[in-house]
Amino acid sequence: MTLSDCKYGSNTQTDHSHRLHSLPMAENYEKRPIRTFFDFRHTNVSENLVVKWGPLLSLTQLRSVSKVKVVSFLMGLTLTFLVMASYILASDKKGSLFTPSPDHFRPVVVLNSTAADEVSSEKKLIDMKSLVKNISSKLEYTPRKVPDKKDVIETDSRLFSVIPRRFLPGIKSPCWYEEFSSELSTDPYKRNLFTLRSKSFKTVFDHLKTNFHQHLHHRDSKLFRLRCLPFFYIIGQPKCGTTDLFGRLLLHPEVKFNTMKEPHWWTRKRFGYIRFKDGLQESFPVEDYLDLFDLAAQNIQKEISGNSSGDHYTLQLITGEASASTMWDNQAWSYLHGDREETDPPFLVQDFIHTVQPGAKIIIMLRDPVERLYSDYLYFKMANKSAEDFHQKVIESVQLFQSCLSERSLRSCVYNTSLFNAMPVRLSLGMYIIFLLDWLTVFDREQILVLRLEDYAANLNVTIKKVFDFLSVGPLSEQVEVALTKRPMSNTRRAADRNLGPMLPATRDFLREFHQPFNHKLASVLDNKAFLWSNT
Repeated sequence: MTLSDCKYGSNTQTDHSHRLHSLPMAENYEKRPIRTFFDFRHTNVSENLVVKWGPLLSLTQLRSVSKVKVVSFLMGLTLTFLVMASYILASDKKGSLFTPSPDHFRPVVVLNSTAADEVSSEKKLIDMKSLVKNISSKLEYTPRKVPDKKDVIETDSRLFSVIPRRFLPGIKSPCWYEEFSSELSTDPYKRNLFTLRSKSFKTVFDHLKTNFHQHLHHRDSKLFRLRCLPFFYIIGQPKCGTTDLFGRLLLHPEVKFNTMKEPHWWTRKRFGYIRFKDGLQESFPVEDYLDLFDLAAQNIQKEISGNSSGDHYTLQLITGEASASTMWDNQAWSYLHGDREETDPPFLVQDFIHTVQPGAKIIIMLRDPVERLYSDYLYFKMANKSAEDFHQKVIESVQLFQSCLSERSLRSCVYNTSLFNAMPVRLSLGMYIIFLLDWLTVFDREQILVLRLEDYAANLNVTIKKVFDFLSVGPLSEQVEVALTKRPMSNTRRAADRNLGPMLPATRDFLREFHQPFNHKLASVLDNKAFLWSNT
């Protein structure tokens, strides 16, 4: 996943010795204040603060003191009273020290400390047994109500006016003909926002336009271009090997390269967001997204034009994309519709993909959520990384999640944008079962292939064959199979991050206990005990 499009790119975190940390303010958080390492409501400052005053200067003494000293004394006295008043007011607050708001946070200072020395005090703040019990009980919830298809279409009428309801028969990929406008005859990619924002993408599109007209289809004195959608989507999760998997799939002769691995179009760019911290920008139209698959479309059109029978094996060509945000990221709804009363997004990404393409193939790569979180932290955090810092950030994130869960449903907390942005680490991304259950509300189980990174790393050939069988592509030649096996691993851990060593044992034990109910539910749904990650 590209750094610019991930959560840490959109919400840059800065680490200091005295860090300012923002807490999520959902509607009902004021009813149950969030506790951090330092909860000023329990310090009893007003009761314990003792101020001893020296004897007041007599009038005679004052006459002997210069006016400058008198003024200085009075200013110091005033400042002392102001400091006292601020402590007294803070101790008298009955609720949280922050004003709840879904989109704005006030900072609270959380001091750094050595994680190993804090384990005992942290356990007092987080009753893990009670938290795990609460999570387990809330995991048994009624599946979400899938929105009506007409409501999905009305939400984005432009999308469904461009993509037809039926695709061309006899072609494996979801393709159709679109009339070509003469206005774009000189440069069909001139207005594409992907090219305007990246020189590398512009280079690819410059190559495509050189022979663009050779691939147009002539019919009834009109010109048509072949348009195609991805045949498969690798939807997640981040730091679970999606980049490496996608790169190896492209070595298969029936899987054609698209312009970029992670367009993040379904989750972000179609709404006008590239990085959420930059705010709303220009929306990337669906035509710009379709341009990314023109290389595959041109190859398919070439074979259609050269084979009237239409039975050539290259009509089996497919393409795909691998945006690691597709499985979980529905934050755009909260930014665009912050005034809505719903605690969960009214529509999810999968509602749109399924409505457009009900036969899509979905691939999910998962990893032990404990290791995934540490890898995520090391990859996306830029400075001041350490196992101790990671430990503290984990504790803070679990505290925030625990507080939310005391007031809201499990799904609501997992999809809560304010809570997600407030967490120092992306804890919720490892709650795989929540996202998977929501994808299963629209896609059949047979359309979703769930893999484990541990299996992929241990036996690459077996896992890749499982993927090729799922995509129904032909067997590899011996030469391609050797190239696929020898391809270097992608996105491996940087040397500097490896030098930091593993996470603290206390952190690993803490996270294992936290993720236990999520993993049990996942293993049950998939009927595969390997997803317990008990032997990792």
